[in-house]
Amino acid sequence: MSPVYRRATRGDAIRLFEIRRTSILELASKGIPADEAAAWAMKLTPAGMEQKLRELKIWVAESDGIAAGWGAIRGGYLEGLYMAPEFAGRGIGGGLLAMLESLMRSRGVREIRAEASSNALDFYLQRGYRATAPQTPDGAWPIAKQLQ
Repeated sequence: MSPVYRRATRGDAIRLFEIRRTSILELASKGIPADEAAAWAMKLTPAGMEQKLRELKIWVAESDGIAAGWGAIRGGYLEGLYMAPEFAGRGIGGGLLAMLESLMRSRGVREIRAEASSNALDFYLQRGYRATAPQTPDGAWPIAKQLQ
């Protein structure tokens, strides 16, 4: 079944928090030391996720009615894209990114900017993003993509 993309609601906060946390702990830790992944995962609390829901445009990717991942945008910036580990590698994240890019394009955004973790950098490079600066001291890769 094809994924369904929908706007996140306040009721999604705990699931989205858990997707981010497990994504970092299980997926990002393959590209960065486990202690760094744990520190990154702890930077957001459930209350912080609720705040993100108020401040950002967040979209959820569902597979068979289950929230599989989410992405957040603010203006021309991709604020985050996370997949639950059990859904990683199925194309759902790529589809969610394409949907967010299309939405941003329709809003007049000509360049998407973001920061990629080391484990996600190839995901973005394969989808037309380019590194715009060296890796930051906290391990993020500044990236951008021109939209047609």
